[in-house]
Order: sequence, then structure tokens, then C-alpha cells
Amino acid sequence: MKFVKYILWTLYRIWFYILVALPIIFLFPILLVSILKESWYPFFFKLARFWAKFILVGMGFICKIEREQIPEENKSHMFIANHTSMADIMLMLVSIENPFVFVGKKELAKIPLFGFFYKRTCILVDRSSEKSRKAVFLRAQRRLQSGLSICIFPEGGVPEEHIELDEFKDGAFRLAINHQIPIVPITLADNKKRFSYTFFSGGPGKMRVKIHRFLSTKGLIIKNTRAINEKARGIILGQLQEFNNHSNG
Repeated sequence: MKFVKYILWTLYRIWFYILVALPIIFLFPILLVSILKESWYPFFFKLARFWAKFILVGMGFICKIEREQIPEENKSHMFIANHTSMADIMLMLVSIENPFVFVGKKELAKIPLFGFFYKRTCILVDRSSEKSRKAVFLRAQRRLQSGLSICIFPEGGVPEEHIELDEFKDGAFRLAINHQIPIVPITLADNKKRFSYTFFSGGPGKMRVKIHRFLSTKGLIIKNTRAINEKARGIILGQLQEFNNHSNG
């Protein structure tokens, strides 16, 4: 029985990568045109949302999104969420309609096809390099000044599976304070269960998302970074625990 499960899990993983690649192959010319100018990014973002929905539906994931507050159009926000799965990127794209730019690890740029567009549209960071982290800060500032939003997974990577929520890095919160834009905490409840980085795991089912009330940065200064960091982490951690209690109840 276990052997059959391992085969099914392997096929499920292969199917995921097929779903990632198919829309990129078919839409390649349009995608290529959409990244030629930074000002065309909102159009690319719409294509990215279609790509994300295609993958989630194809994997049998059912999105349940609860919104306590809706981001305003044509305003910049700092979207932050817990990070547990390769599907987090797709679920964030489906959950948020306002165009935003991911800040993500440079290793993903090595993925065939996906990486080609990822490195041309996202802000890549080498977390082992202080120079890279500073460059990210400057690139993110430029995107915010152009009216886009930013999405960062503030744990700084995917934590070990036994860790419910890792400590948050300060970068997203400093950026939000510098630009006086609202921080939008988002809790992703089921991604670890549905499609974690453990190869032999996962399966179709619901993916719950909670978009929390925004945290204002109006009037805050850099010395307030740690306090708002801890407040945002507390909101997401509390919601994760609530989700888990409901799942076990």
C-alpha cells in the first residue's frame, strides 16, 4: 500500500511541474512582450494570476479566502505571509488582485521556463550576501515609487517542517515604514499539508487564506520596526493556531 502511495505522490509532483510549464509554453510570446517594459508589469501580473489559478485548479486545490480588509486600487501595500510550500507563490497571486512584485530567493531562477520570467519580474535576493540584500532594498523602493506593491515572505525562507512560524526578518517592515504604506498580514493555513517541500507528501483539498486587517505605518519611524514586526508575526501565528485547532476539532 505504501509503495502505491509513493508512486501516486511521485506522479502528483511531476503533474505539478507540468502544470507550471504548460501555460508558460502556450503563452510564451505574450509573456515575452509583457516584460519588455516595466510599465507593462500590470498586464504581466494578470497573466501570472491566470497561470496561478490554472495550477491550483489542476492540482485539485480549493481556495477559501477570507478578507477582513480589501487592498485599495492604485495604492502600494506591503503583503507579508508565512512560507511553507512551493504553492505559496500561486496562492498569493490568486488571493491578491492588486499588482505586486515578489521579493524571493535567487535559487528559483534556475527552474527551467519559470525561472526565465521569475528573474525578470521579481526582485531576487541572495540572503548570504549583504550587498545583495542592500540592492533588494533599493529595487523594492523603486517599484514602490512606481505605484506597485511588494510581497515578501518575512521568515526569509521556508523553515523546517516542525516549525510552525519562524522569526521574521525586518526588511519588509523597514521598507513599509520608509514609504509609510500599510502592512497586510496574510495567513496561509494548509499549504504545508497540501504541497510541502517533503517529496512524498501532499494531495488535493482546501487551501484556507486569511487576509487580516492592515497595520498602519503612518507616523512610525525606523525604531518602531521591531514592534510592528512582532505584532504582524503575532497575528499570523495566532491565526495559524486557530486554523489548526479547527482542523483538529
